[in-house]
Amino acid sequence: MTAAEKGLRRLPTGIAGLDEAIGGIPQGRAMLVTGDAGAGKTVLALQFARASAAAGIKSVYLSTEEDADDLRGQAASFGWDLGPLEEKGTLRFLEYSESRAQETAASVGMGMEDRKARMTELVEHLPKDTKVLVLDSLSTHTANLDPQEFRDQFDLMLIKLRTRDITVLIIFDSATSRRFNEAALYHAYGAIWLQRRENPFTGQRERVMDIVKIRGTRTPIQLLPYEITPAGLGLTVVAAGAPAAARTGPA
Repeated sequence: MTAAEKGLRRLPTGIAGLDEAIGGIPQGRAMLVTGDAGAGKTVLALQFARASAAAGIKSVYLSTEEDADDLRGQAASFGWDLGPLEEKGTLRFLEYSESRAQETAASVGMGMEDRKARMTELVEHLPKDTKVLVLDSLSTHTANLDPQEFRDQFDLMLIKLRTRDITVLIIFDSATSRRFNEAALYHAYGAIWLQRRENPFTGQRERVMDIVKIRGTRTPIQLLPYEITPAGLGLTVVAAGAPAAARTGPA
């Protein structure tokens, strides 16, 4: 373990086998989760939010696409009752309303096709005691942005979150990742890529997780197989000897 690893507090992911592989999510840093539809991005995000809230950490799940009730329903399908956490105040769902963006654009006489989303508007109204944020997803705020605009806005949003020591898990869909992958990877502290592929040896479809990078962390080189079970997302094989067969995330 490096000196950086020893000095940085980690938050449990709530995912079986993943904490053993990476040591948890670095506190106060930004992690990307990318992948195709059906790969389990939202399941992973819900598990992390639930684990953080259960540990007493004030957590916000900010959804830009799904209703909070739909997310609660997904959680319930895995046997997770989020009600007590919400009642306790350690978990809160927020919905970003696209109608609010439309009203803002209309007020200045701008068509939605011309409006450039401002990423910081997603985090400006977070509760003051927020310590964990799940942003699902950022893809809604990349329309009409060129690569430099994306880089500037993404960096500014992360600076605002870092100033408040908020740990953030940011969900990207595959299309957004392809457009802005280089800039996002440069600014984020870490990245996880969820994939669905055909196993070259068995010919069977499977899900695998690539720990693309986590700065200051020895991460597994190998792809990590995982499944989505009735109990949630979990690795099927813990990364054996991860410290020995590992790579250090790029700066």
